[in-house]
Amino acid sequence: MKNIIIIGGGLGGLSAAITLQSKGYHVTIVEENLHPGGKMMSVDTEGYSFDFGPNTITMPYVFQSVINDAGGDSSRYFEFERLIKHTKNIFPDGKILYQSADADEMVKELEAIDPYGSVHYREYLKEVEKLYKQAEKGFFYRVFSSWKDYLSPSLSYRFMKVRPLEKMNHFHRRFFQDEDVLKVFNRYATYIGSSPYECPATFSLIGHLEMNEGVYYTKGGNPRIAEGFYSFFKELGGQVHLGVRVKEIIVKGEKAVGVITSGGEMMPAQDVIVNGDFITATKQLIHEKHRPSHPDSKLDSYEPSISAFVILAGLKTFQESVHHHQVYFTEDYMREFNEIFKEKTLPSDPTIYISHSAATDPNITKGSNLFILINAPAIEMSAEEIQTYKEKIYDILETKGLNIRDSLEVERIYTPNSIKRKFSAYKGSLYGLASHRMTEAFLRPSNVSKDIDHLFYVGGTTHPGGGSPMVTISGRNVADYILKRDRRFRV
Repeated sequence: MKNIIIIGGGLGGLSAAITLQSKGYHVTIVEENLHPGGKMMSVDTEGYSFDFGPNTITMPYVFQSVINDAGGDSSRYFEFERLIKHTKNIFPDGKILYQSADADEMVKELEAIDPYGSVHYREYLKEVEKLYKQAEKGFFYRVFSSWKDYLSPSLSYRFMKVRPLEKMNHFHRRFFQDEDVLKVFNRYATYIGSSPYECPATFSLIGHLEMNEGVYYTKGGNPRIAEGFYSFFKELGGQVHLGVRVKEIIVKGEKAVGVITSGGEMMPAQDVIVNGDFITATKQLIHEKHRPSHPDSKLDSYEPSISAFVILAGLKTFQESVHHHQVYFTEDYMREFNEIFKEKTLPSDPTIYISHSAATDPNITKGSNLFILINAPAIEMSAEEIQTYKEKIYDILETKGLNIRDSLEVERIYTPNSIKRKFSAYKGSLYGLASHRMTEAFLRPSNVSKDIDHLFYVGGTTHPGGGSPMVTISGRNVADYILKRDRRFRV
């Protein structure tokens, strides 16, 4: 029985672990935090429950297949509820646009704000579906182990079909004219930690997932997905060490042969899978002499993705007007991204996203559980800056009619500083690398180490990218690669 060690128990690590454990491998997960799921975690305090990590769930079949394909029944661990009218977008002048997975409803919504968009909306849905299908067939379900994998004629054909040279904002202007409506669809760039004015139009495919397939909520809270993976993995006989940090990946003869924990324990393995930030993990866990393809100088040169300034606000008075997903947009969206990526400063007039899962599932928490997120650069913040910016956010929301202070009972704040510490994230970024340059957008760090045999990477900082479904797929891809390599199993 082969031993496989997975460093990190996020969705990517858990999905790889389940797949491999179900096929006869002996898998051990070593996770530095005391909970499984990485950023997909629940924060519970004084009767309030918040979903910290991915708030918007798409592609539920990806999560279900991890357990179902391993011989289990995913419905025993989590269930999904489809949110038809899923996001309430509020613009500076008070206009409101609801996003709906019902195309007829969206056409009606757009008629009042963007007549041009209303006429072209169904065309938009067809185009983003095409983008998605090309990307799915060409990129999602495969491991790129070397540069030769990119030379396939079929891959080159699909690559040119996903609009790699066009920017997202330019793509969306084909279908929408109103500047506020454009912000709604350009916001998809933030799902991969990037700017819509810099990232390729390829990532507009996210619109297919939300507007065609739909947005979902996991009953009981989105962390139920990670908790379900964790429970099923243990039922399969897998081993998990929570609260244990890996200090080093042991490399002998250009091959990964195990890990050493911070407590000094040596854990041997035939394969090592890293489910964590590619840059941070590579730099901290592997001696530079063993990774000539990724010296420190190269790792330090990457542009970090967006980070976040997050407030968890527990309000004793239930907020009827706050939707499950609610966005207050800035007046000048381009300026916001310039401040984040070019000036490296907190947005002066930020777009504010709120997740209010109690709007759909009131029994999950006391009062209203507002997860308030502002896109931020990956920078250090002083205690004074944190408090000042928090008050600024409360002031802005108050002008919008949402008074936080009068009903505030519980408050927790997460910044790029704390995200960096808690999740070993590169400079506090949420997705590792920004997807602005072609290399970071399409040639993300490989799932297979270029320098060390039997060492693999999964998670949002590697292929196929960020977002909970893609992270989960990355774990399945690596597991399938190992199964095929060993020729003991065919999947």
